[in-house]
Amino acid sequence: MPLSRRVATYLPALALALLPMLAFAHSYSAGAIKVDHPWTRATPPGAQVAGGFLTITNTGKSEDRLISVSSPLAKRVEVHQMKMDKGVMRMRRIDDGLVLAAGTTVTLAPGGYHLMFIGPSRPFVVGDRIKATLVFRDAGKVDVEFAVDDAGATKPSRPSMPANSADSHAGH
Repeated sequence: MPLSRRVATYLPALALALLPMLAFAHSYSAGAIKVDHPWTRATPPGAQVAGGFLTITNTGKSEDRLISVSSPLAKRVEVHQMKMDKGVMRMRRIDDGLVLAAGTTVTLAPGGYHLMFIGPSRPFVVGDRIKATLVFRDAGKVDVEFAVDDAGATKPSRPSMPANSADSHAGH
C-alpha cells in the first residue's frame, strides 16, 4: 500500500486518539507573556463572585504588568491578593496592576493572588469555558478561556500542556 494511502488510513484514528489530550490544554501568549491553563470553579445559582486562577510567565527581559481583566460574563473582574495580616487572612484588590518581573512566573491560585469575577451573569458550570480578556501594560490584550472545574477544586483537575502545545493560542 502506498505511503499516502497508509497515512490517510491511520490519520483519523491518530486524530481521535489525540483529541482528549488537546481538549485539556489551553495556553495563550502575547509578546513575552505566556498564560497557562486559566481555570475557575463551578458556582451555585445566584453567586455574586467567582475566583479565577492561572499561571503567567514573563519570558521577556523587562517587567510587565497585568493591568486589567474583563469578561462578558461578569460585571467586572478584579485582581486580588490574599495574605496574612497580624494573624488574620485578608483579601485586597490590586489597583496598580500585578507586577510580572522579567523572567518570572506568577501563579494565581486559591489563597494567594487570584482574579475575582464580580457579578457573574449566570452560574459557571463544570465543563464550560468562561471567556475573558487579560490586558498587559506592554504585551497588550490576550483573549483566554477559563475552564470551569468542580466547585471545591483547589487546583485544576485537568493537566495543562506547555505553551507550545498543539492547542496553544499564540498571538492571542
